[in-house]
Amino acid sequence: MANYTVKNVDSFIITGFDHLQNQKLLGFLILITYMLILLGNSINLCIIMTDRHLHKPMYILICNLAVVDIMFSSTCSTTMISVLLAEIKTVSYYSCISRMFFYHVGDFTECMALTLMAIDRLLAIRLPLRYHSIVTNSRTFGLIILTWLIAFTLMVVLTLVVDNVPYCQPVIRYVFCDYPSMIRAACVNPELYFFLPAMINLWWFCGLFPFVMCTYAVLAYSVTKLSSNSSRKQMINTCLSHLIVLLSFYAPKLVSNLLTRIGVVLTLTERNAILIIASLIPPLINPTVYCTRTKEIRKRLADVFLRKKIVPSHLKILS
Repeated sequence: MANYTVKNVDSFIITGFDHLQNQKLLGFLILITYMLILLGNSINLCIIMTDRHLHKPMYILICNLAVVDIMFSSTCSTTMISVLLAEIKTVSYYSCISRMFFYHVGDFTECMALTLMAIDRLLAIRLPLRYHSIVTNSRTFGLIILTWLIAFTLMVVLTLVVDNVPYCQPVIRYVFCDYPSMIRAACVNPELYFFLPAMINLWWFCGLFPFVMCTYAVLAYSVTKLSSNSSRKQMINTCLSHLIVLLSFYAPKLVSNLLTRIGVVLTLTERNAILIIASLIPPLINPTVYCTRTKEIRKRLADVFLRKKIVPSHLKILS
C-alpha cells in the first residue's frame, strides 16, 4: 500500500462497518435513534425556553444538557448514517478532524453537565433556605460557560496533536471520527499519544464519577430525613431521574475500561458496538427521562398535546 503523510491525506475511508451484513438495517436504526434524539431534546429546549416559570437553574442545566446531546449525537450519527445508508464511506480530512473535535467537546461537557446537575440537587436538598441565594441563574450560566471553555481548550490540544501526526494510510477502522480512531490511523506508536486522554478518563472515573455518586449517597440519606411523604416522594423522583441519566452515560464507558483493565481483549466489532451505545443511548435517554419524570416539563407537555389554553406568564401576573 502506498505511503501517505499528513500533507497529502485529504480524506479518510470509514471501514468500521465493512464486515457487517445487515448494514441498511443498522443504518435505519441509527437514523431513527438520531431523529428521536433531535425530537426529544428539541421539545425539552422549546418547553423550557418558552415558559418563564422554568427559567430556573435546574432547567437551565437541562437546556445545556439538551444542547450538548444534540451536538454530541450529530457529530457521530451523521457519519454513520452516511456510511450505512448513503454508502458514502469517504470523509474529508478537515471534516473528520472537526467532527472529532465537537464529538469530544460534547463528551466532556456532558460529563461536566451531569456533575453540575448533581451539585445543584445536593444544594437544593441540603440547603433549601439558602439555595436560591447560592444557585442563581447568572452563576449557573457562568459555570456552564466555564465547562465549555475547559472542554474547548482541552480539545484544541487534542486536535493539534491529531493534525500534526503523519498518516500512513487514509483508513479509519472504527465507525466515525474520534481521537483514538484517528491516532490509530497514523503511522505512530498510538500508546504514546493516549496520555492526555488517559488523564481525562482518570479524572472522570476516579474523580468526577465517585464525587457524583457520593452526592447522591448524601441525597439519599437526606431524603430519608424528610418528614413529609410528598416531599420525600418528589425528591426521590428527581434524584432517580438524575441517576438514570448518569448511569446511561457512565455505564458503557465503565464496561469498556474495566474489561480492558482486567485483560479482556475486545474485538473491533465489540469496541464499535460499545462506542455506538455510548454515543447514542445517553442523548436518547436524557430527554425521555426529563419529559416523563420532571413534573413541570411533563405538565407543560401535557398542556401542549391536550391543547389546553396556555396563558402567558405576564398575563397570569396581571390577572
